[in-house]
Amino acid sequence: MRVLVIAASCLALAACGGSDVPSPAERLEQREGGAVAEIIDPGQVTLRSEGLVAGPDAFFFAAGQSEVEAALTRAIGEPGEILEMPECGAGPMESSAYPGGLTVNYQDGILVGWLVNEPSDSIGVEGLPVGTSRSDLEAMPGFALIEGSTLGEEFMLGDRFAGFIEDDAVSMLYSGTQCFFR
Repeated sequence: MRVLVIAASCLALAACGGSDVPSPAERLEQREGGAVAEIIDPGQVTLRSEGLVAGPDAFFFAAGQSEVEAALTRAIGEPGEILEMPECGAGPMESSAYPGGLTVNYQDGILVGWLVNEPSDSIGVEGLPVGTSRSDLEAMPGFALIEGSTLGEEFMLGDRFAGFIEDDAVSMLYSGTQCFFR
């Protein structure tokens, strides 16, 4: 009897096998005209207000240093310089400087901030690249100059990013904890 129930179950499952509903990959292929688009660029870093994305890997601030460094190395190469900063106002920090003007900051082995000071094809910032004109920056929602900054013409863009303006263009962007001496 048990064999009969198992055989009937297998036949019932086999009868349900066909489906005319395309898989998500098949739908994307149909939408792109037969070629599946490259969704994730493994050599791209995107800087976000709450962390960063390196190729297919995304990290919030508080992610582990070794995981972040491994993903960044896969995406844009080895850091050119690693600095120990024992006397930061926020406490001792370590930073890794990568090609393309990216510096990533860590405290106690966790990701706490980043800054970028060069335009780069492989490093992007969510909606605001280095080199953005002052007039375009000032038109963005949340723009405010930081009055009394001792570091130069400093701005904030809501609670997302901050940075500096030189020669009427964005010269540096940052988010998270930094080792700036004010």
